[in-house]
Amino acid sequence: MPAPAEFHAGFAAGLRGGELPPGLAACPAEAAEIARRFAVYRNNVAVSLVAALARRFPVIRRLVGEAFFDQMARIFIAQHPPHSPVLLEWGAAMPEFLSGFPPLARHPYLADVARIEVARGAAFHAADAPPLAPAALAGADPAGLRLGLHPALRILPLDFAAVDVWARNQPGAAPRPIDIARPQIALILRDRRLDVPVRAISAADRLMLDRLRAGRTLLASAEAAAATDPAHDAAALLLQLARDGALVAPADGVLS
Repeated sequence: MPAPAEFHAGFAAGLRGGELPPGLAACPAEAAEIARRFAVYRNNVAVSLVAALARRFPVIRRLVGEAFFDQMARIFIAQHPPHSPVLLEWGAAMPEFLSGFPPLARHPYLADVARIEVARGAAFHAADAPPLAPAALAGADPAGLRLGLHPALRILPLDFAAVDVWARNQPGAAPRPIDIARPQIALILRDRRLDVPVRAISAADRLMLDRLRAGRTLLASAEAAAATDPAHDAAALLLQLARDGALVAPADGVLS
């Protein structure tokens, strides 16, 4: 029998499509039956991993079709096998994989859609933090007020209109035209209902959120956004974030 580390490495290689792990067959007479059983096990593992990717990337699967996705997923699995039993942590390489996958070269926006789906998974499983109570904001001086953003909040710059693509491919969404070449910025977070909505935000919204996250006061953050877009509505952005529970105490716990 090979050493345990060698056997485990051979077993993992066999699951990825390699030869039967050395030492698995006790004698030549059993080799054919063991090879058959191992092939069944290998296929079951592959089917389970394809299903895990389908759950992680439902919009990608809908866009390319189930049959195409399942075959593509097997190629992805061979190139990017999971290295942890926690499959929730697996799949982050999908956007890069799609960018370099020749059959999808004419659909570069798919990588951005995959980035949204990866970010949604990360947001759903992010750490929690208690949202600020309305009383903490009422009557506060914006010039001195500092706000934190929930750990689940993600800001994702995209080269294409992937937020619109993602939204159009949600259950019950109505078909509508999309200018696919238009870049977007996605705001992704886990809200109070444990949903993970995806919204397109403006460059001024992003600037204001970046300033808040960096510890700048509310007034300074809003003024920076208004300097790039005089029509920017800081109050509307704050109201939406407050409704979603995305405003929390700053990292040092000091609001002002």
